[in-house]
Amino acid sequence: MTLTSNTLKHGIEKIAARIGPIGDELNDLDGRLGDGDLGVTLVNGFGNLSGIKDDLPQDVGMALFAMAKSVTAVSGSSFGTLLATALMAAGKMAKGTESQDWGQTAALLQAAQDAMIARGGANLGDKTMLDVMDAIITVVQGMQASEEMLQAAKAAAIQTLETFRNKPNKIGRARVYAEKSIGMDDPGMVAILRLLECLDDGVASA
Repeated sequence: MTLTSNTLKHGIEKIAARIGPIGDELNDLDGRLGDGDLGVTLVNGFGNLSGIKDDLPQDVGMALFAMAKSVTAVSGSSFGTLLATALMAAGKMAKGTESQDWGQTAALLQAAQDAMIARGGANLGDKTMLDVMDAIITVVQGMQASEEMLQAAKAAAIQTLETFRNKPNKIGRARVYAEKSIGMDDPGMVAILRLLECLDDGVASA
């Protein structure tokens, strides 16, 4: 089983079908610490991705590039920009191939994380989605089965949320509400977990 353009299409379908209620939840969370547009960003982003999923190139890297362009077209938010940055970075690594072994997932995520840090200026430990990504990268190292990786990634995301819940946000608009953010989950962290939950029962059969 490998990561292909068809796998990406299937993932878009799974997320787009479930993103509506999640968007409302994320808007609410983000409204407490930020602009309140995180859910809108994801709903609009995956709505746009649904429109291009059937035309994704067979080249995995080019497919990821197309996805990044699609997300950028409907989102000017910081999360949307970082998501597009992540897709572009992973695309550069996968360009020229029509499949990627699942064992390459950690490397693709690492490239995405590095690009997001460089673009957004956040550091690990700032209580952002980067901390969830870091935990996921660590836990999926060496794994070869997509379903095993998905379950491990979900568990890592949940554990990271619990670890950071009683810590303050240290970056972005949420930093202004640092004390208020103690005891609250970071919206970006929650978004990553919700996206993984959308993929559950989808990735393994792609």
